[in-house]
Formats: sequence, C-alpha cells, structure tokens
Amino acid sequence: MTQQGDNWWDKLYDESAPDTAPTVSGDTLDDHFASAPRATTGPPGPGPAPKAEDPRTAPPPVLPDRAPWEAPESGPRSFPGPPLPAPVPQADPVLETDLETDPETGPDPGLEADPGTDPEAGPWTDVEPDPHTGPEHAPDADLTVQVPLPRPRAAGFVGSRPPTYEPEPTALPVARPGELAELVSDTVLDGARYGTCTLRAASVRGDSARYRGEPRRDALLTARFGHDEAALVLVAVAAGSRAAEDAHLAAADACQWIAEAVGRSHARLSEDIRTGRRGDLKSGLHRLTDRTYGKLRARAADRGLAPDEYTATLRCLLVPADPECRTRVFFGIGGGGLFRLRDGSWQDIEPLLPEPGAVTGAPVVGFGSPPAPARETEPEIDVEAETAEGDRLTMNLGVTTAPGPLIEEPVPPPAEPFRFRASIARPGDTLLLASPGLAEPMRGEPALARELAARWAEQEPPGLAAFLADTQLRVTGYADDRTGVAVWEA
Repeated sequence: MTQQGDNWWDKLYDESAPDTAPTVSGDTLDDHFASAPRATTGPPGPGPAPKAEDPRTAPPPVLPDRAPWEAPESGPRSFPGPPLPAPVPQADPVLETDLETDPETGPDPGLEADPGTDPEAGPWTDVEPDPHTGPEHAPDADLTVQVPLPRPRAAGFVGSRPPTYEPEPTALPVARPGELAELVSDTVLDGARYGTCTLRAASVRGDSARYRGEPRRDALLTARFGHDEAALVLVAVAAGSRAAEDAHLAAADACQWIAEAVGRSHARLSEDIRTGRRGDLKSGLHRLTDRTYGKLRARAADRGLAPDEYTATLRCLLVPADPECRTRVFFGIGGGGLFRLRDGSWQDIEPLLPEPGAVTGAPVVGFGSPPAPARETEPEIDVEAETAEGDRLTMNLGVTTAPGPLIEEPVPPPAEPFRFRASIARPGDTLLLASPGLAEPMRGEPALARELAARWAEQEPPGLAAFLADTQLRVTGYADDRTGVAVWEA
C-alpha cells in the first residue's frame, strides 16, 4: 500500500478523531455519566471536604418516576386532593336546670338528678340533638321535641273480679304418633284488605281448655277465590261440641268442605252478590251447606259415631273484593252471633228464627207427605199390597210369623234451621262474626261490648296484634274457645 493510502487509513480509525455521525449534544449516556461528578461535588476552591455518609444510616435514595429514556405517560392522571381542614373545637354543652334553690340551704338533695338523665323526663321520648351543632347554633336552646308513646293493649279482663284461670296457656293437648296431622294450634290469626274493607280474624283456645290440656274446638278458615273485582273472600267459623272427643276434627272438616263447595261455585256466587239476586243466593248457599252436613254424617258413620257426636256449628261470611259492592252475606247453621258496630253502639243483627208452630205451608217429602196410593192387586195371585215406599212383597202363603223383638231407636234431634242474611254496609261500620264462645259474653257482659266499642270506634282498624289482644279480653264465667271475624268499612 502507498503512503497516501496509509494516511487515509489512519485518519479513518484514529481514536482521537471525533465521530463523524450526527449526534444529539448533551443527551448521550456518556454525557450523563460525565455530568454526575460535577453535580455531586461543590465548586472548586478551598474548604473542608464533604463528610461521607454511612451507607447503613443513609436514607434510601428517591428514585424518579420514570427513566430519562422512557416516553412520558399518556392518558388521564390522578392527583392527591387538598388536605382536610383541621377540626374546630366545640364547647362542652352546659346543662341548665330550672330547679328553685334556697340561697341559704342550697338545692334539695332529693331533687338531684342522676348524671346523664333529664330530671324533667317522664313518659316521653326526647329527640337527641345533633352532636355537630351546639346550643349556640340553635335558634332556641330550650326547644325540645317530645313524642308521646302509644298506650299498649294488654289482654286484661272486664268485670268485678279477674277470672280464675291463668291468662296464658298451661298444658298442651295429648298427641299420638300416628295422628300428628290432627293437632291444632292454640291461636290462629289472619287478616287482609280488599276494596273498601279491612278483615281481621282470630281464633283462641279457651282458658278452660288451656288449663285442662284440651285442643281448641273452634276452627277458622279464610280463603280468597278468583281475581280482581270478581274475587270472593270467604271466612268460615265452626265450633265443635264440647262433649264430643273429636269435636275439633268435625269443626275442621266443616270449614274445609264448605270452602271447597264455595270455591267451585265462586264465580256464580260473586255475580249473584254484585247483581243483588238474593233469592238465588239463599237457595244456593242452603244447598251447599246441606251437602257439607251430609258429609259430616257420612264421616261420623265411618268412625262408628252417632251423627250428633261428630258435628259442629258453621257460620260463614262472604265479602266481595269489588270496591263498588258493599253487600256482605252471612249464612250458616248453629249458634253464635252476628253484630254490627254503627255510630259507636252495637246492634245484634242475628237472623231471627221462626217458632216451630209458626211454620206453615204444604207438606214436603219426608216431613208429613201422604203415602203413595197402592196399586190394584192382580186377581189370580194373592199378594200383599205395596208398601208406602212402593216395594212389592212376596206371596202371602198364610204362614204366621212370630213377632220380632221390640227395638226402640232414639228419636233423632230436630234439624237446625238455616240462617241467612244479606246486608249493605255503610262507611264506618264494623261487622263482627262471632263463635258461641265470643257471642255469649258479648250478650251477657255489657262491659265487654262497651270496651270493644271504645277500642274499635277509631277510624283506622287495629293491627293483627292489637286485634288479638282485643279478642282475648277475658270475662269471669266465660272460658270457652273464642273466634271472631271483624270487617271494617272504609
């Protein structure tokens, strides 16, 4: 190689020659490394050398959020909020009392109030002030809001003396392992609101049954059939005989069977009530009630009991859900009561039954109807005439038969008459359907009627708990089961 070529080679790879490529001044790694010693050391000149810090006690270095070669962040960034203001100290409230003190003897020690209590507090509930506002912020520091507490309704008694039995249940009825489905609860409570009326119903075991461990013989059933304005509400109340062992079962069967019958015919019954067809209502409900008692007699035969040993009184109330219809229909068989509270006084609107001698009219089949005429006998055959029922006997061979033993069967009790009443309610009325255990003290103890009238005369009907307490209002001498159904008209 020539001398000229060697010079070119030396100029290209000479280490002291600067790089010919374009660079960014002051933004290379070497420049940052070279500027670091100048930034950490002080200006040149005389002075003591900086004292080196112990790496074990030195605080950790603060690292930057990002490296110099990283791109800046993009997008929204969050910043810390301003510091919270310091709380303003509040002055301690000062309790001021209006008690008069004698300047010589000082305050009466018997009038000193306990710490943390208001000496003027009585049967009122004070509303505590806001702790963030002191007396100086209020327009009137002595202003307090007092809310009166409602008077509780307790199941007390009316009359000259309290009843002998305890007011709470004592003994439970005897249960059998294979018949647990026949158990009945001590108390049944129900309620509803449809149209313009409010319904409350309760059935409670009597004090005597609670003490002796006997089941509740009253049965209560509430049911709604249909929807909207065509819906029909049925309330059935049944009371079993006190002397029968299975009286509670008979009462439950009566309520269930009449509810099934009404449920199958609820559309027709609801239409008859709203259109005012009273005759069709009475005949139809009478037929459904007779079928129910026919089933009770059949169930008594299955159990090997007499019909009067497995029966119950039955009283029902039909309330349409249509707000434009205020007709209330009562029907049933047996004792009890139907009362109406109007203008603060009770009215006994139980349907009156006619006297047995006052019943007139043509004879009906099975009650005084004449026997059917006998057919003419055939001349060639000597046979006895047909019986009154139309049964033909065998040929008369002239053989005399010995008379059978004389058996006198007991005369069945007369059938209970059917009760029916359809009435139109007025705004403010209260209709009460009662079992015999509640109807008897309502008629026999005027203090009970007055107390219930005072409690139910309010515009708003009582709640379920208050209605139960009203139903349990005890009266001396009346310890049977109680069932009551009340309907308040708006």
